[in-house]
Amino acid sequence: METAQTALWVVVLLVVLALAFDFMNGFHDAANSIATVVSTGVLKPAQAVLFAAFFNVVAILIFHLSVAATVGKGIVQPGVVDTHVVFGALLGAIAWNIITWLYGIPSSSSHALIGGIVGAVMAKSGASALVSAGILKTVAFIFVSPLLGYVLGSLMMVVVAWVCRRARPSKVDKWFRRLQLISAGAYSLGHGGNDAQKTIGIIWMLLIATGYSAATDPSPPMWAILSCYTAIGAGTMFGGWRIVRTMGQKITKLKPVGGFCAEAGGAMTLFLATALGVPVSTTHTITGAIVGVGSVQRASAVRWGVAGNIVWAWVLTIPASAFVAGVAYWISMQLF
Repeated sequence: METAQTALWVVVLLVVLALAFDFMNGFHDAANSIATVVSTGVLKPAQAVLFAAFFNVVAILIFHLSVAATVGKGIVQPGVVDTHVVFGALLGAIAWNIITWLYGIPSSSSHALIGGIVGAVMAKSGASALVSAGILKTVAFIFVSPLLGYVLGSLMMVVVAWVCRRARPSKVDKWFRRLQLISAGAYSLGHGGNDAQKTIGIIWMLLIATGYSAATDPSPPMWAILSCYTAIGAGTMFGGWRIVRTMGQKITKLKPVGGFCAEAGGAMTLFLATALGVPVSTTHTITGAIVGVGSVQRASAVRWGVAGNIVWAWVLTIPASAFVAGVAYWISMQLF
């Protein structure tokens, strides 16, 4: 049996691992927040990452912890989670993030984490240990978030095209270079609000499992909240430039008006999902919005082959990270 001191050290190390994942989430998903504003030339890369990181952290003042509650209490049955499960879940998510970053594929850090939790829990106790409602809600939004981003991005583009139909192109460009700062800030708020809470949720799950927090507590400790928002903001500041190129130019060529519409549509989707407590993928959301904007211009403006490769990465994310998490859980059981 572990001593209290040993258990504390295990918890501390797992919290550090969770914050490393959170940092990597910001690093990996920085492209979601800045790709459009960089590719349209509204901000330089260094300015864009600082801008996005600032709003990632400011999100702590705006959003309730609904997503953290879903991840921390709404995916796994009470009493199933232990330190081995958390270790497996984090390792599965981190491994998938590294692989997709190396290949410049904008996959979902969020679903990598959910897949990691599912894989580790199933390796320990089977599918019956999962909360079906939480899993189904998360899986449903794999499809809902990009479709909603697509629809809202498309509608924004149609509305803007109609409103600005008589304006000079140079004047429209000038307006939307300024407006894109607002839409990019809103999207970064949504990114921080939804994604930081997923790591808060897994730390909360760990603290409940190890007795450092009670299952009846209405919210996780403040230190967990502050550290997770800070970690994702720091990760965003370092940015993942491989993915920026894919998101900003390879899917479709964007101008400031298109960048504004994509970010605004994506931000509305993220605000809605966060209010509902659904851990969605910011990657899926902004990709759908970018494709929507491009397809309004003309179908050939979208590079469907690139978009198709991204969708395949989405399909593989949960099973791949779940498999790695299951293996990591087994290794953890053998070693510790």
